[in-house]
Amino acid sequence: MTMNNVVARVTARIAARSEISRADYLWRMKAQGEKGVERSILSCGNLAHGFAACSPSDKASLAGDRAVNLAIVTSYNDMLSAHQPYGDYPEIIKKAAREVKATAQVAGGVPAMCDGVTQGQDGMDLSLFSRDVIAMATAIALSHNMFDAGVYLGICDKIVPGMLIGALAFGHLPAVFIPAGPMPSGLPNDEKSRIRQLFMEGKVGRAELLEAEAKSYHSPGTCTFYGTANSNQMLMEIMGLHLPGSSFVNPGTPLRNALTRAAVHRAVALANGGDAITPLGELMNEKTIVNGLVGLLATGGSTNHTLHLVAIAAAAGLRVTWEDMSELSEVVPLMTRIYPNGVADVNHFQAAGGMGFLMRELLGGGYLHSDVKTVAGEGLEAYCIEAKLIEGELVFEPAPKKSALPKVLAPADNPFSANGGLKLLAGNLGKAVVKTSALKPEHLIVEAPARVFHSQNGLQEAFKAGELSGDMVAVIRFSGPRAIGMPELHKLTPLLGILQDRGHQVALITDGRMSGASGKVPAAIHLAPEALEGGAIAKIRDGDIIRLDARVGVLEFVGDEKEFLSRTPATEDLRSSHFGMGRELFGRFRENVGRADRGASIFSDPKRAEK
Repeated sequence: MTMNNVVARVTARIAARSEISRADYLWRMKAQGEKGVERSILSCGNLAHGFAACSPSDKASLAGDRAVNLAIVTSYNDMLSAHQPYGDYPEIIKKAAREVKATAQVAGGVPAMCDGVTQGQDGMDLSLFSRDVIAMATAIALSHNMFDAGVYLGICDKIVPGMLIGALAFGHLPAVFIPAGPMPSGLPNDEKSRIRQLFMEGKVGRAELLEAEAKSYHSPGTCTFYGTANSNQMLMEIMGLHLPGSSFVNPGTPLRNALTRAAVHRAVALANGGDAITPLGELMNEKTIVNGLVGLLATGGSTNHTLHLVAIAAAAGLRVTWEDMSELSEVVPLMTRIYPNGVADVNHFQAAGGMGFLMRELLGGGYLHSDVKTVAGEGLEAYCIEAKLIEGELVFEPAPKKSALPKVLAPADNPFSANGGLKLLAGNLGKAVVKTSALKPEHLIVEAPARVFHSQNGLQEAFKAGELSGDMVAVIRFSGPRAIGMPELHKLTPLLGILQDRGHQVALITDGRMSGASGKVPAAIHLAPEALEGGAIAKIRDGDIIRLDARVGVLEFVGDEKEFLSRTPATEDLRSSHFGMGRELFGRFRENVGRADRGASIFSDPKRAEK
């Protein structure tokens, strides 16, 4: 296999850029490991507190300091469908651990909020910040020094990135992520989208809308569209943190349970010493991160990962940029059509050949690094399989040679698009990203007058009042991380789609987020610098001509640039958005969060990052 030149070049550039920070990270992990994770370094009082609630047999194992003890870090709650299946996992994990003479304890829980519930609500302003809270909660769970490895129960939007950032702070320990899987298919995604648009136009009522939504989100498991939750699962597998073939198996099935037990056995093996031991910090290197980026591009995944992968990489001492992503996107083929980049869902993707087919094709095309460590061992070839349960035994068979649904999952040499559908936009308005994989060619370039709003509610009110007609670039500002926490603006998707369907050229520019639901309307999102920092988006006025060119990567004010740049930035009183629903507790987060293009993280000094 010959490595693609661009993939190789970007990987080498990340390694060179990260030489000092990566060396510092590895030194810290080595020093932490040398201090010892064995429970023998705890005092008798420490240890007694640590196993007081265990069964007599587990106490004996822990007191002897020979059995591997797994930390279970869980995002379980029973309100959210994706996390509800995790309620039974601790007992499954403990039983599986005992099968290989190990023990397991629930080390701690992390918050798990759902953007689908908080969409358009005040609670959404906490969504992005919850990632860093989860990272800190993960660190607290592991801080007792009782554990030889961690197993992580996480699925959705900010949970998996947060857990991984927290786990990387304990990168001297092995880590295995254990998924719960997607719910079975419900109402087709294109029908759900149609009902949403009809509701926005007043052609159906709330009862019809609720019925459609309930048929779409109907049982335990992740939502079936390819948003951030399912992009997370793809990433954990392609980066070697899931067992092969485990990401998209439905909850509560015998195969799902068998994969969970196998993941526990593997976590114990990784911590038992010898050749198998694989600390997370060593596994997560520049090649692993680039494999994740390639997977994201090849599947048209969530734009949230333009933030998360930068932050995850930084937690491992690696410096990744949007330029890296955009350059990779030019050569990585788009191989899937999963809603919103198509009408199929992740269950169709799994049936077509799933991750095994995808990874084999990408490896064969030279787009993935095969020489990486994974929780399954050395090399990514072990992931070119599909998991099956045959006569009660878990087996791994080679992935199918052909896609069973070529309109959903295509081979690398005959993709849906020659590029990965993510573009860096730059110009006199700053830097933003746009997801192009679901855009029709005629919508890749929009040049139109600006309509400026300081919230998504303002645009919604203008739409309901019939004030929006003709070509338009909607500008939603003061939605950045420092302003109000960078909420997702999903409620704009149906109404912008309606305007586009009426024949208008429509685009969106915002310093907020759109997530994996970025669809058929071109959306320049995560714009940096944001309005609150005096970014150029704060200088746009109604009627200004704005050009968004997703073909060549341009986002700019068209006109007298000198006059534009000399304008005084607009301001906004955001105090009403800083209290209620707990938002008053996150003032320090807003003050210290980094820019979007640097991961929108509180774990780096934004002032230092600017230098």
